[in-house]
Amino acid sequence: MPSFATGMRCFPLVLVVVPALLAQDADLPERLFRSGERAYAVRAYPEAMETWNQLIQQAPKSPFAAHALMNLARHMVEVEKRPDEALPLLERIKSEHLKTPWAAEAMLLRGQLLMARCRAPQDVKEPQAEFNRVVDLFPDNPCVQQARFELGQSFRLLGQWGPALQNYIEAVGLDPASAVARAAQLQAAETLDLMGDTTGCLRMLQFLRNRFPDSPESQEAAWRIQVRVKERLQKPPLRSTGPWPEGRQKWLKTPTLLATGPGGELYVYQDDQDQASLLKDGQLTPAGPPARNIKAMLATPGGQLWLISRMGVIKDGVPPPAGSAFPSPNGAAMDGWGNLWLSDAKTSYLQVFPPEGPPRTVPVAGTVALAALPTGGVVAASDESRSFLFMDSDGKTQITVPYGKDLPAPFKYVVALASDPLGHVAALVDGDFEGVAVWGPDGALLRSATYKTLGLAGKFRAIALDRQGALILADRSNDLLIRVD
Repeated sequence: MPSFATGMRCFPLVLVVVPALLAQDADLPERLFRSGERAYAVRAYPEAMETWNQLIQQAPKSPFAAHALMNLARHMVEVEKRPDEALPLLERIKSEHLKTPWAAEAMLLRGQLLMARCRAPQDVKEPQAEFNRVVDLFPDNPCVQQARFELGQSFRLLGQWGPALQNYIEAVGLDPASAVARAAQLQAAETLDLMGDTTGCLRMLQFLRNRFPDSPESQEAAWRIQVRVKERLQKPPLRSTGPWPEGRQKWLKTPTLLATGPGGELYVYQDDQDQASLLKDGQLTPAGPPARNIKAMLATPGGQLWLISRMGVIKDGVPPPAGSAFPSPNGAAMDGWGNLWLSDAKTSYLQVFPPEGPPRTVPVAGTVALAALPTGGVVAASDESRSFLFMDSDGKTQITVPYGKDLPAPFKYVVALASDPLGHVAALVDGDFEGVAVWGPDGALLRSATYKTLGLAGKFRAIALDRQGALILADRSNDLLIRVD
């Protein structure tokens, strides 16, 4: 049995050990966080997730717990592609760690995720509230600039050009040399154009080019300037430059549909091959598996190619589900909310399919073609009313352009319709006036020409606008493409 004196000799050692243990406990949140960082850096994701979750459970009030929650949320968004699972993590940072550096970032990301889910104007209120909280609660945080930009995007989607422009300008002023500022200037220029200020739009695009000549935004601004100047100011007479790509004669198998992707890429559907293909550098690459009897085709803003047949919509090569057939589809477009619009020759309405939920209808009879507009809506060609209808995302007609207005002769039918991100609308038309025409975003006729004056003879069934303002025509009888500039 140890003596009393021996026990006394041990007592001082206890006094030394206890503070050391307490210090280790205080360091535990950081050590757990760093351990998770190490695992994540080498893509040991399960180990990192387990370590960070252990940190959150054992030290829920620690700033390192807030950082761990933020990392978990970003992992769900960027790696797992399950953004819905990130939302409760971000909400927890917002409610439990408001005074940490991660709160602003959490609110910003939560707003962005909610914004991506918006399918109607009423859905925008919640993400806008998150962006406003970032601006109001963290005025000196770097996230404020991105929050301002997101507010601009949300107001633009709502069609509120003034607040959108103001937030873009605020974003630029916070750090004029940043990538966010360049993106904001580009969007501000486009908003000015939507407001009818083409001169202001061109000035801002040129400023962007001059100040950041090597940036991607400068390259984007360059073609937008070129096309606007040509289509709206110079308006040169349309002329055919012949088969395109140059010298390619009878190289296709009955081209019947064209679609332009978000980066300007061109897709061609060949009816005799039952195949959609991407045309790049003069060569065709199959875009998805073979698909028969395709009646409409569109390239989504996300870069997907959707094909529409009587059986339904083929997305990324996946056949349509049962019960989604259409009697006689002839046009497709996607609005700013991600809703798919379809026209059908045998119905007196347009069908609008949201990404989730039941479809709705918009009463428009005799629609033969559709195209998207930068306002967030679509333009529809109605052979029954003999007019183009420029509609918002709710289906309300904002501008009506009668067939043949300002042309030397009227036309009776629209064969095909196309648009570009700047709001220009081009059509192949038939009747007394047989040829091509281009309208501006306000419905004003910009350029036109008959097939005869262009020196063209063929059976033209599809049209697209390229990034130089030229028209690409698909000639199914001669199995080639024609460029009209």
